[in-house]
Amino acid sequence: MSDYVSIHGQWSSRLTFILAATGAAVGLGNVWKFPYLVGENGGGAFVLVYIASIALIGVPVMIAEVMIGRRGRQSPINTLRDLAVEAKSNCRWQFAGVLGIVAGLIITSYYSVIAGWTMAYAVRMVGGVFTGVTKDGAESIFAFLVEDPERMLAWHTLFILMTVAVISRGVRSGLEQAVKILMPALLLLLLALVVYAAVNGDFVQGLRFMFAIDFDALTTGGVLTAMGHAFFTLSLGAGAIMVYGSYLPSDVPIARTVVAIATFDTVIALLAGLAVFPLVFANGLTPGSGPGLIFLSLPIAFGHMPWGGLFGTLFFLLLLFAAWTSSIALLEPMVAWMVENRRVLRARAAGWVGFLAWLLGVVSILSFGPWSFEFDFAGEVRHNGVYDLLDILSSSIILPIGGLAVAVFAGWVLPKTMVEDELGGGAGLGFRLWYVAVRTIAPIALLLILLRAVGVI
Repeated sequence: MSDYVSIHGQWSSRLTFILAATGAAVGLGNVWKFPYLVGENGGGAFVLVYIASIALIGVPVMIAEVMIGRRGRQSPINTLRDLAVEAKSNCRWQFAGVLGIVAGLIITSYYSVIAGWTMAYAVRMVGGVFTGVTKDGAESIFAFLVEDPERMLAWHTLFILMTVAVISRGVRSGLEQAVKILMPALLLLLLALVVYAAVNGDFVQGLRFMFAIDFDALTTGGVLTAMGHAFFTLSLGAGAIMVYGSYLPSDVPIARTVVAIATFDTVIALLAGLAVFPLVFANGLTPGSGPGLIFLSLPIAFGHMPWGGLFGTLFFLLLLFAAWTSSIALLEPMVAWMVENRRVLRARAAGWVGFLAWLLGVVSILSFGPWSFEFDFAGEVRHNGVYDLLDILSSSIILPIGGLAVAVFAGWVLPKTMVEDELGGGAGLGFRLWYVAVRTIAPIALLLILLRAVGVI
């Protein structure tokens, strides 16, 4: 194994890395996007395909990212360049790292806008704004928020400052301390909300909806959506897991650790569904209502339930914590690269990267107002201009390309002896299964995800 240590430091333990990588993976995709995708795609059959995709696509690519990161001990750009040279391949592989860093910056910029909504909604929940709210009232509250650029700018700025404050303190004092607090808090909040949903919602209907398998309700498009979300939800292809892997101690087994991370991520996504759907069904709302499920349907549910203000506040704090841990991870690769290549202090690098994310986020904010325009992409009409373009570019195009590059690099470019040296157990069944998956199954699946995303299939 590589004996090098990253100049940025390293995690203090395997558990800390699991918390950090789970925090990177557990984002709005788990708590916000997963429930409404389940609702739109028929429930249990979608969940089954999603779990299978985690095992066949997500875990192999995540193992590859962590392995590459630990072997290189640098930012994704420098790691891919140096390992390509070591493997006597083309140093242009570093551009896969560039793509990942750009995707992380773009995603954080609009993640921050959505995180701003969660903070605004938490405050409104505390203030009782949603008590007894009607459907028209909930729509009016949301429209009032997104159509006020100054209000959204204030929340967006606060979130970026929160993210920069953590990253600027480094691996041990910043990232590690943050995940040690935020991840247990996130899990406790989620469990409390599941208990609340079980007591006050239609929990049996929620269970039936999520786990009753009806393949007639699942289309081919739904299968590809489940595959794509399984990849997206683990934060793969953006360099975050790779740079976190570069801080991993050499004696930590990568494969078992990644399986633990993927398991936690999946469990949290399922718990989020169990926290959401019982409340939706108990209030006669529609589970397949798209992104509005969280910001329109759930506030109505909380507004008509006992202790709804308190648990609604906890729910939006949960969303905030999920967005925060992910944004920290998504900006870390660019900060690490600036420290390595521009020889600047971490705090200054974090400030510059945060400013770029903030500036790009301003464009997203204006996309909900004066800069909005409609366009058609892959047969679907988008209404929010640059915001939607950034979302498509990063999550639908760059991330699958980045994941495909990681799989090909690990499976076909790096010498097998190097991979065995870093992962260990080259003769074992587990290693052989992973090697087949990362060389064949994952690349084919990621290519299908990319073609689906751009409307080719």
